[in-house]
Amino acid sequence: MYMKEKTAIAVLDAATLGSDIDLSVFSEFGSLTVYRTTSPAEVGRRASCADIIILNKVRINAGTLPDAGRLKLICIAATGFDNVDLAFCREKGIAVCNVVGYSTDSVAQLTAAMALYLYNRLPEFTRAVRDGSYTNGGVANMLTPVFRELRGKVWGIVGFGNIGRQVGRIASALGCEVIGFRRNPSGAGETDDLDLLLSRSDIISVHLPLSEATRGIIGAAAISRMKRGVILINTARGAVTDEKAVADAVLSGQIGGFGCDVYSTEPLSADNPISGIKGLDNVCLTPHNGWGAYEARVRCVNEMAENIRSFMSGGSRCRID
Repeated sequence: MYMKEKTAIAVLDAATLGSDIDLSVFSEFGSLTVYRTTSPAEVGRRASCADIIILNKVRINAGTLPDAGRLKLICIAATGFDNVDLAFCREKGIAVCNVVGYSTDSVAQLTAAMALYLYNRLPEFTRAVRDGSYTNGGVANMLTPVFRELRGKVWGIVGFGNIGRQVGRIASALGCEVIGFRRNPSGAGETDDLDLLLSRSDIISVHLPLSEATRGIIGAAAISRMKRGVILINTARGAVTDEKAVADAVLSGQIGGFGCDVYSTEPLSADNPISGIKGLDNVCLTPHNGWGAYEARVRCVNEMAENIRSFMSGGSRCRID
């Protein structure tokens, strides 16, 4: 059991949670310090002086935290935890908690929006209205470029967890046939045959956690098995794709439309191959905001508070290590 007056809590990168979110709930558990951002050089000092740290994108490993000091708990404001070295934390006796399910609807919503944006060729059509091409065309409607209905198309979902299943429900409501890839299929519409999904799908959305097994899983070989002109959407982690292979495939037309909310380096760097295609009409890039609908961020903060409450009472809620 922890004593409130002796417990130090630090939020290391509050800017990633948004300025409209109230973090005062964490004051319930002790003395709260909120940092807008924390550089790698600042992690060690700030984290080692706290009993509990809350972070989103800050990296924790032996390099950034050479001395764990008094640190006992890391609360990750996300489901993914690839930015925290779990083996290092285990060695130092630091507990780690994540948040599960808080952003399912938010990410699924963005995924569906990207699919509709790309499939309906909205950039071209909205530009025609803005720039006067439609007004000056003399015809009541424009039908070029050609767009197609989603009904009857195959939507492949790579990573059929909470978010993937919610995307599947939306896709089904739009009339698509849904194929979900899981290593251990457990129901109808699920497969462990990734090649089958890649070859059959008209739209492919990726919702895998990043691990050594999934890093680069959507690379040149996988892309070559896809239908020419496929729509590819990644709202998982940037590094589950080979970004150069994706960019090359967009330029060659193998990928007909690409939506992406996540990048191997964030923010998106100028030398990332994806930066080279960001101006194309058949590319929809967003700044890793898919998880961050207001309601999802409120849930995330509340869930982290519950994780801290459990930890301070000797529980293990949402413990990943």
